[in-house]
Amino acid sequence: MPRKAARKITIKDVAQACNVSTQTVSRVINKRPDVALETRELVERTIAALGYQPSALARSLVRQRSYTLGVIIAGLKYVGVSQTLNGIAEQAEHAGYGVFLKELPRFDTPNIVPVIESLMAHHVEGIIFAGPEWNENVKVAQSQLPSFCPPIVFLKCQPNPNYNTISIDNYGGARAAVEHLLSIGRRHIGLVAGPLEWLEARQRKQGWEDALRQAGISVAAYKWTQGNWSSASGEAAFAELVSRYPRMDSVFVSNDQMALGVLHYVHVHGIRIPDDLAVVGFDNLAESAYFTPSLTTIEQPLRELGRTAVNVLLEQVEAAGKALATRDIVLPTRLVVRQTTMGSG
Repeated sequence: MPRKAARKITIKDVAQACNVSTQTVSRVINKRPDVALETRELVERTIAALGYQPSALARSLVRQRSYTLGVIIAGLKYVGVSQTLNGIAEQAEHAGYGVFLKELPRFDTPNIVPVIESLMAHHVEGIIFAGPEWNENVKVAQSQLPSFCPPIVFLKCQPNPNYNTISIDNYGGARAAVEHLLSIGRRHIGLVAGPLEWLEARQRKQGWEDALRQAGISVAAYKWTQGNWSSASGEAAFAELVSRYPRMDSVFVSNDQMALGVLHYVHVHGIRIPDDLAVVGFDNLAESAYFTPSLTTIEQPLRELGRTAVNVLLEQVEAAGKALATRDIVLPTRLVVRQTTMGSG
C-alpha cells in the first residue's frame, strides 16, 4: 500500500510538546520580548526538533510584512542563470520568504524603473538584481534606482561602493585553467571566449591573457576566437581557431556548453584528447563528467551565489533601515581535473 504523506507540523503541535499555549509559541516566533528565556529556548529547540516552519502568510498577517523578495533576471535560458535562481529560491524558502520573479525581455532593458515599481507593487521587502552584466546594463540600472527603492543586491557585476555586490572569480578561474595546462607541459594554449558583451566573458579572457604573459608566452589575436555560449558556436569558433593556430596543443573554453562543441569537432576530425589537444571548460555542469572524454573544467558556485545573495539581502532587510556597510563578495572557483587534460589513466 502507498505510504500516507507525512502530516505537516503545526503551531499547535509545538505548543503541546512544550506544554505552553499557541500564543506563547507565536510570541517566540515573532521575537517578542515578553517570553521567559527558559521558555523561549525550549520552544526554539522544539521547533527545530519537529521541523516546524511558520508560513510566510501567517507571519505577514501578524507583522504586516510581505516576507517576499523580488528578483530581476535576464537570460533565464542560460544554465548559469537558472542555477543561481535555484539557489535564491532554496535559501529564500529556508528563511521563510517567498520569491517574486521579474524576467527582463532583453539584457539591455533601457528603463529599470517600471520593473522596480512592479516589484514594489507586490510589496517585496528587498530585491536581487541577478544579472548578468551585459555592456552597461547594470550601471544604467543603478543610475535609475528611485530613492524609495527597498534594499537591493547586485550579482555578477563590477563592484560599486553604494551597493552590495556578489560575483564569482571568473578571472582567477581562468588563470587556474591556463596554469593547469601549463603544468602538464602545454605552451600553445588557445581560447574560445564567450560573447565579450558579458562581463564574465571579458574577465575570463583577461585571466587567460595574464596567465600566458606571466609564463612568458605572447598573446596574439590569432590565438583566440569567440562564441555565444552555445555548443554549436563553440564548435564553429574552434574550427576557425584551428585554421588560424595550427600549433595549438590545448584550449581553454569559456563555458562547458561551448567545450562540448569543441569535443564534437575533435571527435569528427580524429584529434586525440589529451595527446594532441588538452581541453579545459568553465562551469562544471553536471553533464561534464559524462562527456566523452570527461571534461576538465572550472567549477563556479552558481547555487551558492544565489544563496549568498539572499543572506546578504536579508541582513539589510532585517536591519530595518539601519545603515550597514556595503560589501563586495567574490566567491572562489575550483579546478576539477578529468580526462580531457589527464587522460583515462
